Parts: sequence; C-alpha cells; structure tokens
Amino acid sequence: MTFGFAPSAATSINSPSESASRLARILEPSEWAAAGIPLLRNPREVVSGLHTRHRPAPSTAVVAVLDHEERLAASASFTRRAVPADGWEFRNALLAHLRRVIPHDLRRRTPVRTAVLLYCRDGDERWTEEDGAWMWGLRDACTLHGLRCGAYITLTRGGWQVLGEGRGGRQPGSDSRPTALGDVSEFGVLTPRTAGGASELLRRTAAR
Repeated sequence: MTFGFAPSAATSINSPSESASRLARILEPSEWAAAGIPLLRNPREVVSGLHTRHRPAPSTAVVAVLDHEERLAASASFTRRAVPADGWEFRNALLAHLRRVIPHDLRRRTPVRTAVLLYCRDGDERWTEEDGAWMWGLRDACTLHGLRCGAYITLTRGGWQVLGEGRGGRQPGSDSRPTALGDVSEFGVLTPRTAGGASELLRRTAAR
C-alpha cells in the first residue's frame, strides 16, 4: 500500500533531545504494516458499531477490546489532551482506560483478546506523526495489558481507514450522524459480554 504523509497536528517541540525522544516513540507506516497486526474480518461493522456507541468528535480516541470471535468485550473513549503527539503519553492514556474497563490477560501465555483503536481527527486520510504516536502507544499498551495489538483506524471527514491495510469507506466519517444501535447490521457482534459488577461499569464507559 502507498501512504501519503501530512503535517503533524502536534505543537512545537522544546529541544532537539526532546524531539528525538518523541520521534523514537512513533511507528512509521512500513513498521506498522510489517508488525503482523491481525486483520479485522469486518472492519465496517466494527467502525460503525464504535461510532454509534461512542459518537466520537475530532480529537476523540475510542479503544475497544474484541474477543476471538470479534465480539466487543469492552470499550472506552476519551479526548486527546492538547500536548505534543507522544507515544508514551498516548500509551499511558490507553492503558489507564483499558485498566478501568477490563482485567488484564498477563497470566496467559498467548493473548486471546485484541485491542483496536479508532481515532477521530481533522485532516485527511494521510498518515501523520500523530498517527504514528498512537500506533506506538497502542502496541505498548497492549503488551502491558496482555492483549494482542489490533487495527488502528482513523476517522476523518472523508470517512474511515484501517491504516496499513488499505481498507476504508466513506461512511461513517467524523461529521456523520450516528445511526441507532438497532439500525446497525449484525451489531450483536459488538455487544459487550461481561459479568457481575463490570457490566454497569462498561455501560457507563461506553456511553461517554
């Protein structure tokens, strides 16, 4: 796949050493494509379901954990802080939200659940350094929470795109109106499966 490049949305960097450290926490598109990220069987269903559930606006990240059948186990959304794009900062934010909504799988020899990240932003579909920082953060957060690192999806006015796969669509986009849950085809695959007190926590988080 051929990637375009666009200027980063990050603010200015204070020093060369700080810039070098930040750039070390960014994954280039070629690195991401070569990382063996598992493909989503039906990315359109995943994107539509998360868009309907969380209604993301620009600068909103939605992290979701899928089981081996691509059913939603947990999800959370939050707004990106107005700081320079840094994979370390993004990793910490993703990890904090994962810890709130689902127990870790660190005791398993092999991860059985997969985390995917949907990020709604301004601009076009071309890769930016901000995307690279989110990729780095997602990969690291998954390692620290015992999950497989899954797809990184951007949502812009032009639609959605699974970076590194070449798959995307025009709907939904960052300015699309969410459909009702019942209107999403086969949305049952994105119904959270929880037990006990975790159910209410997930419902509150998913409603953000």
